[in-house]
Amino acid sequence: MSFSLRQLRYFVATAELGQISHAAVSLSISQSAVTAAIKELEVSLGVSLFDRTPQGMELTAAGRQFLSHAYEILAKVDEATHLSFVGSDVEGELTMAATYTVIGYFLPMHIERMRRLYPKLRIQLYEVNRESIEEGLLVNRYDISVLLTSNIINPALQTETLMRSVRRLWVPAQHPLLKHDTVGLEEISHEPYIMLTVDEAAYSSLKYWNNSGYQPQVILRTSSIEAVRSMVGDNLGVAILSDMVHRPWSLEGRRIETINVKDPVPPMDVGLAWRSGTEFTPAMRAVRSYFQQAFGLPQR
Repeated sequence: MSFSLRQLRYFVATAELGQISHAAVSLSISQSAVTAAIKELEVSLGVSLFDRTPQGMELTAAGRQFLSHAYEILAKVDEATHLSFVGSDVEGELTMAATYTVIGYFLPMHIERMRRLYPKLRIQLYEVNRESIEEGLLVNRYDISVLLTSNIINPALQTETLMRSVRRLWVPAQHPLLKHDTVGLEEISHEPYIMLTVDEAAYSSLKYWNNSGYQPQVILRTSSIEAVRSMVGDNLGVAILSDMVHRPWSLEGRRIETINVKDPVPPMDVGLAWRSGTEFTPAMRAVRSYFQQAFGLPQR
């Protein structure tokens, strides 16, 4: 059994977008190239990865299982080809705080990488809310934090945004709004809405809703991203959430699509924060350098 990275990338694009045509546009290649690569991959693996339906490409059980392996393989390749760190002899202990969303959907892979890159560095990780992180940084309980920098307002803290995750509308497969490339908050306001509350998501959401002049028809407020995913997948409502936490399938195996929102909806910014004026230790410099390289930021 053998397959190429090209086949994996074409497979992942098709799995995420649900259509050969959409995958081809995303990859800037022909539809026939995507089709051929997927067929070759299925022959190599000896299983069918997709069910071909009038609505698009639906992952089979084997396809869903292989998708998780494909993500892992591509992440490892990306790490090997883009990260070239030195100073693996950095040692010491670093206390790092992170919020719920960052712990669940962003940080674990990076912690694992840093532990391999800096084997003598001990990272003590804490999950706390933003208010506790701000207070902890100011009293030196934490050395550095990884959190939603768009929520930070304390002028005594310095931040560095690593990535900006676009917020889009989540809808179930075959939802009528999928007929449009973009939708506005006016159209969304007519749909039953599921409001995420964790990490101040409701506060961030209501800011752009209030500026629009429309209000969502909230049928549920929940701190569980998986509950939102399941509710959307089961066609019980829609939600606006970031790409970072989006997955194309609910826990029940229902497909979740996304649509661009044409009204101003700010992205979710993820990054580092520390107390202004802090003298960076070698451990702090190593962690900051890792993230700067990982996200292609200039070294400072």
